[in-house]
Amino acid sequence: MLSDVVDKDISIDRWPDSPPDSTHLVRSIHALRRRPVKDLTVEDLRRLIGQDVGLQWLMSVALDFLRERAPQESTTGWYDDDLLTAVLTRKGSLWRSRPEFARHLDETVRSLTDLSPYVRREVENFRGLVSDLL
Repeated sequence: MLSDVVDKDISIDRWPDSPPDSTHLVRSIHALRRRPVKDLTVEDLRRLIGQDVGLQWLMSVALDFLRERAPQESTTGWYDDDLLTAVLTRKGSLWRSRPEFARHLDETVRSLTDLSPYVRREVENFRGLVSDLL
């Protein structure tokens, strides 16, 4: 598993407290960074990854989660488009620095059926972005 090298008992990073006038999103991101990786929910992963926070730790955790769930979900339709979309839409620099992540995600997505047109479009964009890595 990709995430075996991640120490899930520690938090991804400690930021100082958010400024008092921060938005809810900023306050929640600051709080999530303090939570041990093992205590992050799927929604927490989606939120952090969607904000490009802690990708060096969290992408492997999210990719393993998506891979583990793919066999069950391929028969019933993908249940977590939000996490999948957050992962699919990361910048090319991430995939170039970790091509094994791109290949892992591509293999997982190939096993899925019944993706929504929106997610299929994100898959096509992802594959176009990383076609030389696959």
